[in-house]
Amino acid sequence: MTPALNPSPAPPAGLTVSGLDQHYGSAQVLRTVGFHVAPGTCLAVLGRNGAGKTTLLRCLAGLIPATRGTVALDGVDLTRWSPDRRARSGLALVPQGREIFADLSVAENLRAAARAHGLDRSGAVDEAVALFPALRELWHRPGGNLSGGQQQQLAMARALATRPRILLLDEPTEGIQPSIVAAIEAVIAGLQGRITVVLVEQYLAFAIRLADAFVVLSRGAVVEQGLRQGLNHDAVSRHIAV
Repeated sequence: MTPALNPSPAPPAGLTVSGLDQHYGSAQVLRTVGFHVAPGTCLAVLGRNGAGKTTLLRCLAGLIPATRGTVALDGVDLTRWSPDRRARSGLALVPQGREIFADLSVAENLRAAARAHGLDRSGAVDEAVALFPALRELWHRPGGNLSGGQQQQLAMARALATRPRILLLDEPTEGIQPSIVAAIEAVIAGLQGRITVVLVEQYLAFAIRLADAFVVLSRGAVVEQGLRQGLNHDAVSRHIAV
């Protein structure tokens, strides 16, 4: 009697990064980066300026190619996918600097994002604005006329209007007044269990309050990682202090 074959293990749900390298010319920016983010959790990516954090997010979004390694979502390899295909699969990037459409109104910024994903009649815009109600008061104002904090809220709402599965946030608190930082923190906390978040952040206390797990980059390599409960503050601080 032929013995039954053991079934192959199911690929892990969530976002899995394996052996990721990235080069700018002859300079290597990412070095064998690997981690897993379970669905509905928040991973904080920490490190000094120049550690490779923004490059990592841009690689995940497909805006720059990885030299080597894989990016997979629920076991599906996205590594060779274009940025727009990754976006349609559920990845949304809120970049450092926000990159909103300065000449379009708040409403037009949000509707453009939803329309690109076929969600313009779905209520996705209203759902996103409900998380940032201050945007209603700015509805017809051009994005370029908003304050930095208002632009950050718009950038996050625009990403959420695409109903992403993975939200990539690059320094969402940078240059933002404390009251808006608190509002952004409340939104990210409220996404827990519904949307997977990869959070690049310099503000350690903010990241620790939100993250279920963390990765620390130094010179493009992972030097510390684990669950929040096991985070060694002294070890992490050595790698993020200027």
